[in-house]
Amino acid sequence: MTYTKPSAFVSHIARNEADLNAAYRLRYKVFVEELAGDGPLVDHKRRLEKDRFDEHADHLILRDEARAPDDQVIGVYRLMTRDAADKAGAFYCEDEFDLSVLKQSGRTLLELGRSCLHPDYRGGTAMMHLWAGLAEYVAEHQIDVLFGVASFHGTDLLALRDPLSLLHHKHLAPSHLRVVALPSAGSSFSPSPADQIDRVAAMRATPALIKAYLRLGGSIGEGVFVDEAFNTTDVCMIVEAASVSSLQRSIYTKGATLG
Repeated sequence: MTYTKPSAFVSHIARNEADLNAAYRLRYKVFVEELAGDGPLVDHKRRLEKDRFDEHADHLILRDEARAPDDQVIGVYRLMTRDAADKAGAFYCEDEFDLSVLKQSGRTLLELGRSCLHPDYRGGTAMMHLWAGLAEYVAEHQIDVLFGVASFHGTDLLALRDPLSLLHHKHLAPSHLRVVALPSAGSSFSPSPADQIDRVAAMRATPALIKAYLRLGGSIGEGVFVDEAFNTTDVCMIVEAASVSSLQRSIYTKGATLG
């Protein structure tokens, strides 16, 4: 359906069950229907994508109030502080990456997860507005470091070798932030030599969200994790919170975009 009204974006933390279910429905559309993911708590009957971490997290949602009232949520981020992770028993990333270097750093951490946009809003300004909401949350909670899984669609490491190799050679996190991937089925990955990578093709094959993090000065952990259940190959992105604050200033003063 085409919406003729101009977009009217509003972001906020989910306030009630209706907000949460709207977020889970968008996640189902993206992660299950589009990317063929699944999980033990996914509700296929109600078309809700959920997992055990959701009840402990904050859920940042982006609405387009120009849409029909029951179809306004077009962007989602799941946000987990250290306190939330303690209640859940772990960060989501800890099923895939050894986070010891971050957890022992003494810095205030925020895990970003389940980020997605409605297909109609990709490549436009919606991500910019979602990040503006994230920047406000980061400032409110005095976050120092943001991190989270970022995914390539598919689990064929040979097909993904160039973009993964380029990330390794050009954007590896410094040692004091460098988390390490845990072993996973099929995840043994050796990067190609830097001089054998087609850099233009590699960047073209890199998901837009990962490129957006890189433009913020983000970096990646060591290694990759193959998530068969979600049909993805995952890297761990790490971003200094000061970069998010800079982004927020750019949004309000220059109209910067992440598309």
